[in-house]
Amino acid sequence: MHPSPTPPRHDAFGELPRGIHHLGLTVPDLDQATDFLRAALGARWCYDGLTADDPPRQGHQVERQLGLPAGAQVCRQRMLRIGNGPGLELFEIDSPQRQGAAGLQDLGLNHLAVYCDAMEAAVERIRAAGGELLSEVHGNSRHEDTPGNGSVYARAPWGMLIELQTIPAGYTYGPDSEVQAWLPTRATGD
Repeated sequence: MHPSPTPPRHDAFGELPRGIHHLGLTVPDLDQATDFLRAALGARWCYDGLTADDPPRQGHQVERQLGLPAGAQVCRQRMLRIGNGPGLELFEIDSPQRQGAAGLQDLGLNHLAVYCDAMEAAVERIRAAGGELLSEVHGNSRHEDTPGNGSVYARAPWGMLIELQTIPAGYTYGPDSEVQAWLPTRATGD
């Protein structure tokens, strides 16, 4: 089977999803996280869904709707966007229960990968913004190991994993691939 040029649009249930709209990140301080994401990754502000002037979202209904523990409250909420990719919805939540940032070994979403055309600049930008690189830039894994590729993981100041990745010569695909991996196009002024 070879990659299909056009994805299916419907199945037995009806129309299929278009793709990822946004990813949610809980951060300890919304403004500090925004400053870091702006400086490190060029994030841009879309809107604030819940400001410091708004009353927190809290109570049984909010806990049930969002899967929050009893007593948790959403204090602030902001939508950002990095380049030509999906949104990043940041939450600042006051909660009696909290775990540290997920590691790669933890279940569920565990890192944010950002495609970089200029890896050296991206590395320096992360460092200058207060991020910590876990290693030197290294080669990617199979299917991403074409000439000029590189990858490195970093930690944001609050511990979240961020992967910087470049694959300028593209991916390699086996004969059984159903579709090509998505790569963001260069950002425009949108």
